[in-house]
Amino acid sequence: MTRVLIIGGYGTFGQLIARQLARDETIQLIIAGRDESRAIALIGKLDAKNRPGAIVLDINQGLKEALFDIRPDVVIHTSGPYQGQGYLVARACIEWGCHYIDLADGRDFVAGISSLHKAARERGVLVCAGASSVPGLSSAVIDEYKDQFKKLDTLEYGIAVAQLSNRGLATTSAVLSYAGKSFKTLINGQMQSIYGWLGLQSRRFWGLNNRLLGNCDIPDLELFPSFYPDLQNIRFQAGLGVKILHIFLWMFSALARHRLFPTLEPLARHFLKISYLFDCFGSGDSGFYMKLSGSAKDGSPKFIVFELVARDGDGLNIPIMPAALITRKLARGQISATGAFPCIGFVTLEEYLSGLREFQITWRTQR
Repeated sequence: MTRVLIIGGYGTFGQLIARQLARDETIQLIIAGRDESRAIALIGKLDAKNRPGAIVLDINQGLKEALFDIRPDVVIHTSGPYQGQGYLVARACIEWGCHYIDLADGRDFVAGISSLHKAARERGVLVCAGASSVPGLSSAVIDEYKDQFKKLDTLEYGIAVAQLSNRGLATTSAVLSYAGKSFKTLINGQMQSIYGWLGLQSRRFWGLNNRLLGNCDIPDLELFPSFYPDLQNIRFQAGLGVKILHIFLWMFSALARHRLFPTLEPLARHFLKISYLFDCFGSGDSGFYMKLSGSAKDGSPKFIVFELVARDGDGLNIPIMPAALITRKLARGQISATGAFPCIGFVTLEEYLSGLREFQITWRTQR
């Protein structure tokens, strides 16, 4: 039996991971958070093969002692935002001697996880950061199709967010953390500066409508130039589910860029409340696309576009899938790697899509 502790287990992503893993007869779940009543309430809703447990846990107070009491084999850390968060949980897991997985989307957080590689390897555990859409899904798409190119030099991809999703303060804080701020991406073979939520463009997503998109800072922008050294250009953007909200975010980001408005992250609670006022104009549908461009084996230009659409809020299952899949693999002894890594190469696209088949999610590939 593999004991899996989910920190933030009754949150939006924690619940979805718990529902995935509760059905596995090799796994026993422990749902952790600061509110025991919410953890117990979730347990009552799980169709679990093995009886789950609930525990009060604050990662900033007595975490090491709690791990020694709980004795987990795997810890899944879902309590964001990860921007500006240190490796307290990962270090505690290494010290205890259990595997660690998180859903981090913070660029520095995921790219810097290798600083724990030596300690994790010596302890014989896996530390995996960014087990989410980026770089989990994005790298899986690249790994699936890269061998069809003689040279893969350009990535252009983006996410259309569903308005009617169970969004929370942590996600909103993460979105606003780089609004109007400078960060670097690969352009013509050089790392060059762009600005968060600027670079406004419109794109029609397969199965959806036109969505406005803006620049987002993600771990891929730091990681992919090293993992895929032929790349010359990387462009990632995302768009909100209601155009007027995206225009507001773009406008305030532009003001922040020119220091005509303060940093937006402290206003996350207010932005979140305002966003709910526009739910009547949105839907629960979301989308993802990735265009890979380069040269074919014969030297001619080549591109492949992978597209995915999720209906009625099922898109929330996309970012949690890598964490669930990796946990299942660990429970079955299918991962032997030890050390600290970003979530690249641990889940294939076939495994990812297989996990999504039960949901209202469809995909296609164009060449």
